[in-house]
Amino acid sequence: MTDWAAFAGFTGLVLAVLLSLAHFSRGVPHAEETGSDAPATPHDSESDPAQNARVGSPDDPVSTPAEPDETHEPADPDTVSLASFSVDSTDASPRPEPPTLAGGDGAADAESDVTAGSEPDSDREPPGVTAAPVSAVSERSASAADLPPHLLLANVALSQAFLGGFLGLGAWYAGVPAAALGFSVTDLPAKFALGVGLGIALYGANRVGSTVSERFGIAPDEAVRESLTPRTAAGWVFLFAVALPLIAGFEELLFRGALVGAVAAGFDVSPWLMAAVSSAAFGAGHGAQGRLGIVVTGLLGFVLAAAFVLTGSLLVVVVAHYLVNALEFAGHELFGW
Repeated sequence: MTDWAAFAGFTGLVLAVLLSLAHFSRGVPHAEETGSDAPATPHDSESDPAQNARVGSPDDPVSTPAEPDETHEPADPDTVSLASFSVDSTDASPRPEPPTLAGGDGAADAESDVTAGSEPDSDREPPGVTAAPVSAVSERSASAADLPPHLLLANVALSQAFLGGFLGLGAWYAGVPAAALGFSVTDLPAKFALGVGLGIALYGANRVGSTVSERFGIAPDEAVRESLTPRTAAGWVFLFAVALPLIAGFEELLFRGALVGAVAAGFDVSPWLMAAVSSAAFGAGHGAQGRLGIVVTGLLGFVLAAAFVLTGSLLVVVVAHYLVNALEFAGHELFGW
């Protein structure tokens, strides 16, 4: 006796975990965040040495504006940075200022620069100090971008293998028939060939859609694929032989086998209705690829769900899914697509 409710619980739990991981992955900083989208450094203009050449304030009878001295060599950047970081901006107690020497003496100018930097000024930060939020974002972005692709691939493969194993355990525990999930050993060559043809067709349609969208100024987010692109021959072998088969197998088992096949068979629900529901969840599960990626993967998921409903075979959609992913990596690396 099949316990469809128990298997629905297993499926819902796996789906919730997967969507949660997809949601949290949106907050992982990419290297491009250090560009124009990164927060601007406060008081950038005042970190310019030319803007910091003033000494004191106009109301100060002792200090006078520093006269430019063409013979005065600019201070060494390390020295300026050291002087800037040695300032205690929390100390507001007045400090004695040495009188400015006449004639624009170079030593007096340098001493005046340090004196000016030590004055408490709530409107600006000490010259040479970078604001903490920008520094923190830059460090996180660099560490994320420098993470080796084989570690990222291993993480993805292990997480999907674990979730797939948990879903398979749920199917065994609930006694779900293999046919409801799309498992069948009949006509394997024909189903494999159908999956190959479907995968190539979907990849071609995806390339055409990407080209058209780029002409309209809508560029897909390639950060996820670029971060997973291997840099060694062993990495490519792991990608094509381990990671991509696990990804395609797990996602098809969840979104097509369980959400479409098992739910339709166990609860007398239209498989086309579940194809639409599973495709929306499939798109949401790829939120790390941006809004365009959600739409594209949602449409791709519906085509795969339709193929599953029409053929009743999980092998067809697993092969097609694998080819779409594999051709994306190979096409970009070999032809720059």
